[in-house]
Amino acid sequence: MKLFKLFGNKRLFILLITLVLFIVVMGFSLGTRKSLSWPENFVRDTTGFVQNLFYKPAGFVAGLFEDIGNLKDLAEENERLKIIAAQYTREKAQYNAIAAENEQYKKLLHFTQSQSNKYNYEYHYAQVVSLTTEPSNNTLVIDLGARDGVKPNMSVISEKGMVGIISQVSKFTSTVKLLTMMDNSDPNSQPPIASTVLNKINQSFGMVERYDQQTGRLIMTRIDEKDPIAKDDIVISSGLGGLYPRGLTIGTVESVGVGEFGLTKTAVIKPAAEFEDWKQLLVVFTPEGPQ
Repeated sequence: MKLFKLFGNKRLFILLITLVLFIVVMGFSLGTRKSLSWPENFVRDTTGFVQNLFYKPAGFVAGLFEDIGNLKDLAEENERLKIIAAQYTREKAQYNAIAAENEQYKKLLHFTQSQSNKYNYEYHYAQVVSLTTEPSNNTLVIDLGARDGVKPNMSVISEKGMVGIISQVSKFTSTVKLLTMMDNSDPNSQPPIASTVLNKINQSFGMVERYDQQTGRLIMTRIDEKDPIAKDDIVISSGLGGLYPRGLTIGTVESVGVGEFGLTKTAVIKPAAEFEDWKQLLVVFTPEGPQ
């Protein structure tokens, strides 16, 4: 009777049937099998298809954002490399400029020391501020002026030789008239340079009077016909006249020919100072310099 009462209770009967089926299914699932049942295959295939359906687009989008992020990082790194390369180029140029300037100062220092052993001169360093290369106005401006003791007609040289003379002086700067402006027919030109020859000082004499614009050479005249001046001799200032200090290198003799009227000689001189884009020059201060 109790068993029939139990079956008569529908809720309890359904619960028991469900529990039995659950135990059977669990036992069947946990048991050793060689293949899956069709419900399991169906559930697994359906799940895999849905996952694949969403995974590929999601992976594509994630990869796209990752590539965009990589491109951004690459662009930033490229920009940093550009900045580094530009900085290196700038610093390299600055280094080369400083090294060249240092080398120039070494040459000037060596020159002034060797000259000081010969003559009682002072050499003041000057930076070139500007340069004018017009045919009728070959001048340059240096950063030394009246406050530095510079006066008109002082000689200006490079480590190679004579460049010109001071023509105008202001408080902070001075104008240098180059030897390329020398012209004995021009009343505004600087005076001729009384000159002699190195190692023949007591035997040779002449006047460097003009610069030939066509050949780029200085012309030395009034040389005695018995003067021993010869090709490759080094011409220097003699110091006579008091305007140009003694011993300044002017240039090298290229040729010697018969002068005007056949009574004197004329020498063609290659200037020692190459008229170039100077950066530094020297102003010569002499004890007997112009007052």
